[in-house]
Amino acid sequence: MTAARPAVPFLEAAAKSLLVFDGAMGSLLYERGVFVTQNFEQLNVTRPDLVSRVHQDYVDAGAEVILTNTFGANRYRLERHGLVDDVARFSEAGARLARGVAKDKAYVGGSIGPTGLLPSTSGRERAAVRATFVDQARGLVDGGVDLLVLETFRHLDEVAIAIEAAREVAPSLALLASVTFDAGGTVADGSEPEAVAERLRDLGVDVVGVNCGDGPQLSLSMAERMRHVGLPLAVAPNAGLPRTVDGRLLYMATPEYFDVFARRMIQAGATMIGGCCGTTPEHVRWMANSVKMLAGQRAPAPSARVEAAPDVRRGMEPVPLAERSAFAKKIADGKFVVSVEVNPAPGLDPSGALAASKMLIDAGVDIVNVADGPRAMARMSNLAFCALLREAHGIEPIVHVCGRDRNLLAQMAHLLGAHALGLHNLVVITGDPPKVGDYPEATAVYDLDSVGLLSMARDMNRGLDPAGKKLAGGQTRFLCATGFEPGAQDLDREIARLEAKKAAGADLVMTQPVFQEDLLLRVLDRIAHLGLPVMVGVLPLVSHKNAEFLHNEVPGMQIPEPIRERMRKVAPGAEARREGVRIARELLFGVKGKVQGAYLMPPLGKYELALEVLDGLGG
Repeated sequence: MTAARPAVPFLEAAAKSLLVFDGAMGSLLYERGVFVTQNFEQLNVTRPDLVSRVHQDYVDAGAEVILTNTFGANRYRLERHGLVDDVARFSEAGARLARGVAKDKAYVGGSIGPTGLLPSTSGRERAAVRATFVDQARGLVDGGVDLLVLETFRHLDEVAIAIEAAREVAPSLALLASVTFDAGGTVADGSEPEAVAERLRDLGVDVVGVNCGDGPQLSLSMAERMRHVGLPLAVAPNAGLPRTVDGRLLYMATPEYFDVFARRMIQAGATMIGGCCGTTPEHVRWMANSVKMLAGQRAPAPSARVEAAPDVRRGMEPVPLAERSAFAKKIADGKFVVSVEVNPAPGLDPSGALAASKMLIDAGVDIVNVADGPRAMARMSNLAFCALLREAHGIEPIVHVCGRDRNLLAQMAHLLGAHALGLHNLVVITGDPPKVGDYPEATAVYDLDSVGLLSMARDMNRGLDPAGKKLAGGQTRFLCATGFEPGAQDLDREIARLEAKKAAGADLVMTQPVFQEDLLLRVLDRIAHLGLPVMVGVLPLVSHKNAEFLHNEVPGMQIPEPIRERMRKVAPGAEARREGVRIARELLFGVKGKVQGAYLMPPLGKYELALEVLDGLGG
């Protein structure tokens, strides 16, 4: 018996209504106990009950389109598991499972992912890639899909081969082609969203899309630039970037946060929204409810979307940087500035840190910055301490804001409170997990990472809240600094993240401590295209033990072996501290002309070391 299908063909429904796609399959199977070494597509045959349960959960949550568990069902990916001959078998089985769950309640999209290879110009390899796409598409069509979905492609040459194969198998079946952009907003060959959308249109697809990537913010910005081709637009981002927690990869964007961007995607012109890696039935449930609320299950006319969206998203023009704070004016004027990190000691008495701050400012330091629970240790709220600084000594500080401890609503309240207290300078970071501090049983929140927090502050500077509504009372005036690790093992990824941070609203870079001048100069050259002012992180070491601890036990710290060896060779105590100051001065004086400032992090509350490092530096 033929399984029931929706009465209205997919493309006809897409022309009339906003459609909600499902969320992740692979990451959800992983969360439900399928180990990563298992081939997920094989589960269509060996554990159909498990796959069907995922499909059912998405349909129950409100998904109107579910994708088959066949993303990697091509010979190149299956051959890693010795399953190279099972392309058509797994594809057809996956389609039949989804069809059996969807019935006439939802459409079934046949998922086809990339082979994992970069197609060469050789005819033989192109033919082999095309052949496996043909086998996969045929299996999906035989299994009863309503459309074919080419997803997460990075190479336009490869997606062109997949489109050609899909059209050979099913010339009249609806075809959606979705690509993934890197943090810089391009695909593998450097093409930008406008050119990608035009290429897909010219290749004859029915729907263009963007999926996966670094999370909702990037997908939204890419989708806004792809809608000009006039085809239906599908957007399905990841739930942010994954984190390793207790040995498991978890995605941190909550359904509530994800839904904020789903609404913005609809306002930007998306006619189909869904989720990729890390999204769950709960994410889909929130999106489905928003679709009903925003459009009554009917999409607004394209002209209405295009005209209304800018007012919702842009808000007011931000206050010029030089007018946001006294410190921001120094940055805007290109002055060399110095900041020293001062944190209250654990407990109730902030007097020592208050006195240290006054001592530093009186000695000529431009500003002090106060961390947000550094190393996940419990301290007085930095917002409270900074308010005391202003009240007691009239000192303008920089307030760190991290994503670890507060959900989206609390972060918004935190920023609004900071601005009301006159605290306009922010350092926005993701934050250390609690498991590196004194309270490993504490729960990390991470609704927003640093990019998400920067986006929130940027929107508030435009007079908008995270939902795109106008802020009562006007707009904030935040200067937004962000972190950067020049010594990161994966520097390409770190630079890509910095590019995303600039796109999200970063005004200033404050680096992790640097100990090698040549390393910093190389990295400065690589990020020069961003045009962001940089304050170099400087940390005067106090002992060999201190150096080894920072290198081995503090996330983001990289102290080169030659520096640790220098500290090992000197006697503990005063001599070691002098050597630490010498190392810091060598770095700072060597790069002064290449950066706009220094960010000193004196260890163990030894603030006098900061002044020793700065002695003779000049304006």
